[in-house]
Amino acid sequence: MEISGVISAIVIGIVIGVLGRLVVPGRQRIGILWTIGIGIIAAFIGTGIASGLDVADTEGVDWVEWIIQIALAAFGVAAINKVKLRR
Repeated sequence: MEISGVISAIVIGIVIGVLGRLVVPGRQRIGILWTIGIGIIAAFIGTGIASGLDVADTEGVDWVEWIIQIALAAFGVAAINKVKLRR
């Protein structure tokens, strides 16, 4: 993977993290750095899952890949939020 691919993955991860946070109802008590980190991880894992399902490289916008990534980010935000609330 080239450096431009890594940079674009980070930028997309930020967007995915914010969208995942918006999907989770209620107030989340996690910081923006947690949101960005979760988004980046969800973007990488979601791309891997979409590649495995052979829906990653389609014509136009890869909607299925985006939905997988946002769902993973929402799950991650909700999980970290629950861990933070217990403390």
